[in-house]
Amino acid sequence: MAKSTPATLVLEQAGVAFTVHEYAYDPAADRVGLQAAEALAVAPETVFKTLMVMADGKPACAVVASDRQVAMKQLAAALGAKSAAMMSRADAERLTGYKVGGISPFGQRRRVPTVIDEAALGQSAIFLNGGRRGLQVRLAPADAVRTIGATMAAIAAA
Repeated sequence: MAKSTPATLVLEQAGVAFTVHEYAYDPAADRVGLQAAEALAVAPETVFKTLMVMADGKPACAVVASDRQVAMKQLAAALGAKSAAMMSRADAERLTGYKVGGISPFGQRRRVPTVIDEAALGQSAIFLNGGRRGLQVRLAPADAVRTIGATMAAIAAA
């Protein structure tokens, strides 16, 4: 399989140092991010999942560690919204151009406000989806924030 995706192209064009990691994606996994961490034999707090949400009716992106859930009230506050809820699978795929399980915060069809949980800054490197199921990119959290133009906030709940 080709490792080049819209996500990896964005990272290359931005001059970001990253490594590509492939793994056997399990479509039956209950939690894709945790399955990725297990398959890559890395700590779940270093693998971040990309979730598409609607905040006051507007699309946005939330990025949290695979062993955490998004605290919707904190996410809404970080986006300057009153409420936030998960986006439907079909809408997420249409908006991003990626399939669920392979949604990357990089290279989405439409750029939307993105919030990365501040816990990412506690890691020397994090894994994010590389734009295809079974593909992760590993990079410095600050590079992810800069490339996406993301906001950092405490948006994770246990």
